[in-house]
Amino acid sequence: MGRRAITFLLLLTAGLCCPTICAGSCPGNVEGTFRDAGTAEVLVGAADTASYMPLLRGRRVAVLANHTAMFSAEEHLVDMLCREEIDLVGIFSPEHGFRGSVEAGASVGNSVDERTGVPILSLYDGRTQRPSDAVMRSFDVLVVDMQDVGLRFYTYYISMIRMMDACADFGRSVVVLDRPNPNGSYVDGPILDMRYRSGVGWLPIPIVHGMTMGELARMAVGEGWSKRVDLSVVPCRNYTRSTRYVLPLAPSPNLPTQHSIYLYPSMCLFEGTVVSLGRGTDAPFEIYGHPEMKGRDFSFTPQPNAGSSAPPHKGRLCYGVDLREVPDEEILSEGLTLRYVIDAYRDLDMGERFFTPMFEKLVGVDWVRRMIVDGASADEIEARWRSDAERFERQRAPYLLYED
Repeated sequence: MGRRAITFLLLLTAGLCCPTICAGSCPGNVEGTFRDAGTAEVLVGAADTASYMPLLRGRRVAVLANHTAMFSAEEHLVDMLCREEIDLVGIFSPEHGFRGSVEAGASVGNSVDERTGVPILSLYDGRTQRPSDAVMRSFDVLVVDMQDVGLRFYTYYISMIRMMDACADFGRSVVVLDRPNPNGSYVDGPILDMRYRSGVGWLPIPIVHGMTMGELARMAVGEGWSKRVDLSVVPCRNYTRSTRYVLPLAPSPNLPTQHSIYLYPSMCLFEGTVVSLGRGTDAPFEIYGHPEMKGRDFSFTPQPNAGSSAPPHKGRLCYGVDLREVPDEEILSEGLTLRYVIDAYRDLDMGERFFTPMFEKLVGVDWVRRMIVDGASADEIEARWRSDAERFERQRAPYLLYED
């Protein structure tokens, strides 16, 4: 471990640094090639070393990354930077931790990477939203690399934006290594009403924004949603918004399959209700149910597991719906839908007790709940937010890096 990394560790263990949530993304060239569902090779940003290594050599470097920041199929970005003798002084980790194994919402402590000896500072330890001044002064450039899934309530981009703000305050540079968005083929959902800004929704964007992390970073700076920072984005190669990119690694514990990632935009809204969406089973975000749902042939019993230590309705038999056989094409063509939430709401007949305050934070507006309670159909509600999505598509156009 180098002297600067030791200094970073001393600052960390002395309690001089604090948290945030998460961010990152990456595009690329050379190594780091992963095949999409078709035949083209998508090259992630981390692989395009010629574009970003000159920005790192001779400078103190920190990374905001997790287990998905793979330089190649066999080597992590952190390992590659150490192999290349980059002065890597610290790692910032988001929700789920640097290794991506911690359940959603759980605090993650500081540690040291066993393989490289580089200190790891958690941005999700429950105390604060950005590192201390001392830690911010310990590096010159921040490299961001994490696999996002293109949803406003998926927290990685929020840590990226917060760290961009911190870097702007201290004159630090930010390099985003972009990665494809598996839900990048469409834009859907209402734009966040900033009254509901939270740790699961930070920018005035739709639920499904259709952008990569690098594009979001560019837009945040351009629209004034973040402070002006010295930002470089290394884009993906051989990637378009219509590319069917199959993730080589699960981005978080409860999104274990590509199918769950496609269902996630619609299914995550159950987090703001009394209904289980399958946490504590082998099919999170692919099934839903409740002990009191009626007339359902499918059932499951949530139990504690690696992805959820205390899942909703733990140990209770839940009746509901299994979506595992719904074709990917059908999910993607339909986009974000309220059909599942409305189905459960009407079945349980609980009125407002069906919802929790988290629902507005996830959906981003107050009128969706009101329309459901008033008996509106999914099509009627979705028609109301269509103009939001169309307006956002026009707004984001100057910041896009990839063709449709």
